[in-house]
Amino acid sequence: MRLDVLKAMNAARRERRAGVMITRLADGDQRFVEAAGFGADPLADSLETALRMGKSGVVSLGGAEYFLTVQAPSLRLTLIGAVHISQALAPMARIAGLDVTVIDPRTAFATPERFPDTPVVAEWPEDALAAAPPDRFTAVCLLTHDPKIDDPALVVALRADCFYIGALGSKKTHAKRLERMRASGFDDAALARIHAPIGLDIGAVSPAEIAVSIIGEIVAAQRRRPLRSEAAAP
Repeated sequence: MRLDVLKAMNAARRERRAGVMITRLADGDQRFVEAAGFGADPLADSLETALRMGKSGVVSLGGAEYFLTVQAPSLRLTLIGAVHISQALAPMARIAGLDVTVIDPRTAFATPERFPDTPVVAEWPEDALAAAPPDRFTAVCLLTHDPKIDDPALVVALRADCFYIGALGSKKTHAKRLERMRASGFDDAALARIHAPIGLDIGAVSPAEIAVSIIGEIVAAQRRRPLRSEAAAP
């Protein structure tokens, strides 16, 4: 590997920037393209697909074959609220390969005893997220039902490039949430990024069932593939 390619990959890795190393199989020529520069590369579509699916592999263009080596930061899941749903969701998310953190300023809930295998930050979301800003490889779930806690986190998430934002609550609750966010300056395009009510519509009732619906929706959002029901819709 060329030294300049290695340096570029290491710099991107340190700063949680994604990219793909392209190796032309005929002669071993290599280049590293960061995600922000995909559009200018002849292999743009293949690069986007490889990064979205998180899979390295061989692609062809103009009679030449290239091996794409995907380099992407680990996916992060930030749970706002140390609630029962979070207790069920955290271990499921870890199995799915996400790095999970729970944020809740309520110290009676945000305890290691309730989340023995998950980092818990007993701070207000705006402070906790300032220390670990969300990015395009971050999912944020708002689960407290308390606007004083959820709304500041939502503002941070909407200003970031999170691949998923989900919010617990009924349609009526979400309508009021949208009003508050519009008052904070967000337009309809930004607010359309919020998945609410949170989770896939599988008729979930218990915290564990709701957690299943949420992790399914997060995976779908990351892979950007429509559900079978959506794909079949006219």
